[in-house]
Amino acid sequence: MTTNNTAAKPSLWRNPANAPLGKLISFYVRFTPSYSKIGYHARSLFWRSLKPDFRGQTWLVIGGSEGIGGSAARSAVNAGARLISVGRSAEKLAAFAQSTDHPENVQAEVADFSLRSQVWALLDRLQAQGVKIDVLVNNVGIQKRDQIITQEGLETSFVTNILSHYIFTREALSRGLLKDDATVIETASGGMYNHPLVVKDLNIASANHTPAYLGVRAYGLSKRAQVVLTQYWRRKFAGTGRRFYVMHPGWVDTAAVGRSMPRFRETLKSVLRSDPQGADTIVYLAAKRPDQQSEESIWFDRKERTAHIFPRTRATTDTPESLVAALETYSNRS
Repeated sequence: MTTNNTAAKPSLWRNPANAPLGKLISFYVRFTPSYSKIGYHARSLFWRSLKPDFRGQTWLVIGGSEGIGGSAARSAVNAGARLISVGRSAEKLAAFAQSTDHPENVQAEVADFSLRSQVWALLDRLQAQGVKIDVLVNNVGIQKRDQIITQEGLETSFVTNILSHYIFTREALSRGLLKDDATVIETASGGMYNHPLVVKDLNIASANHTPAYLGVRAYGLSKRAQVVLTQYWRRKFAGTGRRFYVMHPGWVDTAAVGRSMPRFRETLKSVLRSDPQGADTIVYLAAKRPDQQSEESIWFDRKERTAHIFPRTRATTDTPESLVAALETYSNRS
């Protein structure tokens, strides 16, 4: 979970410390018991022990060198999987490999998912290697306080959080990199609960856009888009052996939270979840591949849950198809 600044109307999901006192108290009272490690420990009392066996599987984790993605990736390697770990830093990827039980089973791939050109280059490398993926975890995500435009002319968080996820998954499917019974898991965030899908505002790459760019809103919109994109994949591949899930990890004490939301972390540090607790549902979904009852759901603490907690987030004219149509307009190979 990455966090940063606040919208014109305070977004309690992303920066509760800036909210009015009454809303702040209501926020903590309502959500702390569930999204902190308190909720994790309470629910885990009723779980069966999870001892996954991923021998013979190939995992690819994007954003897999640290944090939630790194923890899920480490669990996969330690349970016997071959891992392709994707990150921006070769040094962090190397350190991650050494933190696993079987560093010889970790293949590091350096790619910056804020740049489409690097996503395409990674796809080409993997295709040339003849990679066949059993589990794909689209975990990479960022939030920036200020609007940052990439050298390709797109807003950074839009590309990183949703566009690159779409391009990579689409191409992995079309190129045969994903096995016929592959599992694809998106790591979203509770930040999406505060936002409906608004496709036209996903990529705010100009100074005169209305509404103006707000990092917190850009993050929440992209996380909502991840939920809707997963709905699209489920529709498209219904009846096949492939599984598509989107999950959120709760409130996790990641390095990103410490950097971007220090006041929130200082307030709740004693009850924030560890990386393995945040990653638990990813490992569970990959191991159990449970049936999903609703087309649009998000998984949290090993259970399928509603993708909406506020009625207003259902109020949108956009659809999974209109989301994909918009992403397609930005998906050209540059």
